Amino acid sequence: MGLAATLLTGCGEQASDAPEKVAGEAAPVPGDSSEDSSRKESGASPSSSSRARDGGSEDSGKKKSGSSGKSEGADSSGGQGGSGGGAPEVGACKTSGLAFSTSPGMAQGSLLVNLENTTATACTMHGFPGVDLQSAAGSMNAARNGLAAPTVRVGPGESTRFTLHYPPNDSGGSGLNVTSLVVTPPNETSSQTLPVSINLPVSDSTDSGVTVGPVGAGK
Repeated sequence: MGLAATLLTGCGEQASDAPEKVAGEAAPVPGDSSEDSSRKESGASPSSSSRARDGGSEDSGKKKSGSSGKSEGADSSGGQGGSGGGAPEVGACKTSGLAFSTSPGMAQGSLLVNLENTTATACTMHGFPGVDLQSAAGSMNAARNGLAAPTVRVGPGESTRFTLHYPPNDSGGSGLNVTSLVVTPPNETSSQTLPVSINLPVSDSTDSGVTVGPVGAGK
C-alpha cells in the first residue's frame, strides 16, 4: 500500500507537471518568432526601397527640369543679345561726293574711269554708268557690254572704277577725236565731265563700237 501510494503520488506529480511543461513549450511568445521577424524585415524593406526609388526619380526629374530651364534661358538671352543693334545702312554714292579721274587700261583701246569717295561715310554703287563721248562732230553714247553688275561698297577715301572700251584708230586716217567724257554714276542724274584724248576710226556705221562695263567689274 505504501509503494502503491508512492507510485500514485509520483504519477500524479508527473501528470500535473507535464501539462505545464507542454503548455510552456508550445505557447509562442508574441513578437519573438523568427517567422514574424522575417515578415517584418521583408515587409519593411520593399516599402523603404520603393520610397528611395521614388525619391530618386523625383529628384532626378527636378534636376533635369532645372537644367533645361537654364539652357533655354541662356538661349533666349543670347538670341536677344544677337538681335540688338544692327549695322547702319549704307546709302548710294552721289555724284557730288565723288572725285573723277581717268587712267590707261591694261589693254589697247581701254580706259579706266576712277570714282573716289570724298565723303566721310561709306556708300555703295550698283549698275552701269552713263557715258557720253564728246567730239567736234557731236556726242555719242557708249553701249553697255552686258557683264554682271556687282554691288560695290566704297569707304571714305577709297576708289572704284569702270572700264571704257573703244576701237583704236588703225586706219591711218585722221579719225575722230573725242575730247571729253560726260559720266553719270549708276542711279544718279547729275553728271561729271572729264577731259580725255581718244582717237576713233571714222565709220559709216551708226555703231561707234564704244562700250562701257559696270562699276566695279573688269579692267
